[in-house]
Amino acid sequence: MKIHVFMVSAILAGAAFDARAAPQIIALTQVACQFVESENGRDHRFQSRAAADCEAINARSGRERLAAAKVLRLKPGTYIFRVSNSNVPYELGFWLRGDGLVNRARLPSVSGGGLTVGKTQDYAVELTPGEYVYSCPLNPTPDYRLVVAD
Repeated sequence: MKIHVFMVSAILAGAAFDARAAPQIIALTQVACQFVESENGRDHRFQSRAAADCEAINARSGRERLAAAKVLRLKPGTYIFRVSNSNVPYELGFWLRGDGLVNRARLPSVSGGGLTVGKTQDYAVELTPGEYVYSCPLNPTPDYRLVVAD
């Protein structure tokens, strides 16, 4: 698991990985109202018992946190987003899609739910060049940015 955390940290720090040869695993940890790796490895330790709690938290701090978040930069290719629910007391999910209406229609996406407390799930996707966002609509989290380019 340390290798995955290192790879995500390196990617979020600006290093790019070429995923053409084999799927690369991107490990992401969800805690209440956020993805830890997406916010520079910082767990804000928000408390949430329901999605409405995160909506209120993100209304207060989401814009500022998102502005400080690192953009995930990847090469075109096949990826597995390995998403974990770390102590959020309700079901979570994952949704990666094109950023904006046009990109949402033309770029690949992947989504799913079923992430109960302590569960980890894989979401495989073939990414093509473009701008994406990823989030959890059930948690809910900010829309973190992902850019795919050669």
